Amino acid sequence: MTAPSPPRPDTPPSPGTPAPGGRPGRPRITELLLSAFAGHRGVTLPLGPLTLLAGPSGSGKTSALRAYEALARLGGGAELAETFPEPAACVPERARADAQHRRGFRLGCTADGPAGPVRLEVAVQAEPELRIVGERLTANGLVLLETALRDPRRRTVQAAWHTAGGTPVTRGPLPDDRLGTALLPLRVAGRTPGQRRVLAAAEQMVVALRSAFSCDPRPERMRDPVPAGTGRLLGGCDNLADVLWRTRVECGRRHALLVDAVRAGCAGPVADLFAEPYGSGMVRALLDRGDGTRTELRRLGDGELRYAALALVLLTGPGVLEVDEPGEVPDALRTLTVLADGLDRALDPDQRTRLLHLAARMCERGHIRLIGAVSDASWAAAVTGATVVHLDRD
Repeated sequence: MTAPSPPRPDTPPSPGTPAPGGRPGRPRITELLLSAFAGHRGVTLPLGPLTLLAGPSGSGKTSALRAYEALARLGGGAELAETFPEPAACVPERARADAQHRRGFRLGCTADGPAGPVRLEVAVQAEPELRIVGERLTANGLVLLETALRDPRRRTVQAAWHTAGGTPVTRGPLPDDRLGTALLPLRVAGRTPGQRRVLAAAEQMVVALRSAFSCDPRPERMRDPVPAGTGRLLGGCDNLADVLWRTRVECGRRHALLVDAVRAGCAGPVADLFAEPYGSGMVRALLDRGDGTRTELRRLGDGELRYAALALVLLTGPGVLEVDEPGEVPDALRTLTVLADGLDRALDPDQRTRLLHLAARMCERGHIRLIGAVSDASWAAAVTGATVVHLDRD
């Protein structure tokens, strides 16, 4: 029998492949870079599997989550105008316009995975026209992609990406309204070791960024019956009843875990949480109290509703949540990142602690990561695995 050929040392592993030497097999974002974004200047936020951004109102927790969500959308191929509908709000308040009346913002992130740490930095012009004016993708100090706006009259940037070999750099135009890193797999052939290195880094960054789910449950929208639809949970959890209708049938094990979580965080006995038809094409959610009593969700308090919705998010996955999924990557090799603004809003001390313990258990498995914004994280000290990043008001 002929032994298989060893992998070529100059061929980086793909983002979904566990790498030798203990490198993680699932790409994930480990840093958020806010060079000049909204109220942040020169800020680097470390991100672990379970990260709490803590600080008073006005410290920039929400804007940090918004920056991550924007990068995720750009990584999925979204246009700049779709990603930043109000770009002026992202410009630092005291930023001065240059001689051409241009103002903008800068943000980025670091993704770790089989290709090693890869850093992405993006400069966006918000005024007078919204466009990407600079982008840089680097790994181990080597610039793999760099773009710059050379001619303001054209809606393109000049891009240069690493090739190595006889031609160290390849140059070409890229549109100024999309992330160049997300376009590289369509532009780079991958014939040379240098090209394969660029592709591995770009794909790792894109896979790490995508599958982000911004979640901020709105109890006032969760109480009424909702139309039966796709069964994919929206960011405000408005359609919780529709999702319960689906998950209770499709995944009994996870539904049982959800019932256990709701039982621990809601007042009174809870034997089941389910949905039923209500009128023409509508469904409503109820609690089964186990003694013949059924409680409509409209009767629950805001904290109970937010707790139940967040528990559902943590116990499901991309197939149930309304997220951008990289279909070319198997489910087992990608990570869902939940961005939860006001994670502790309306929760009592017992609910928030139980929810964080549930998050820690789910994040430990590696398929889900959570970045939550809280006003005070002193209560989280007792939860193993939670990283607290403190933000101060300027």
